[in-house]
Amino acid sequence: MTSMELNAELFRELSVIAEDESLMRKALIAIKKLATQKRAMDETEYVMSSPAMVEILRQGDEDIKNGKGRVVKLEDLWK
Repeated sequence: MTSMELNAELFRELSVIAEDESLMRKALIAIKKLATQKRAMDETEYVMSSPAMVEILRQGDEDIKNGKGRVVKLEDLWK
């Protein structure tokens, strides 16, 4: 199925529940969860596509494993 066909089917199915506010809210929540997952996958893919970034992350993991990390309060990150 093409994206346009999937899009049309999605809208057809939504039209079935369009008058039921409760079902539309559930559908919206489900779609927002999927969109959030997609954004996270895109961000991960972007970061992992950079060998330099992968090395920075690997080194950070190694530093934490060897006790070289330090605890920082969240509010201190913006000082």
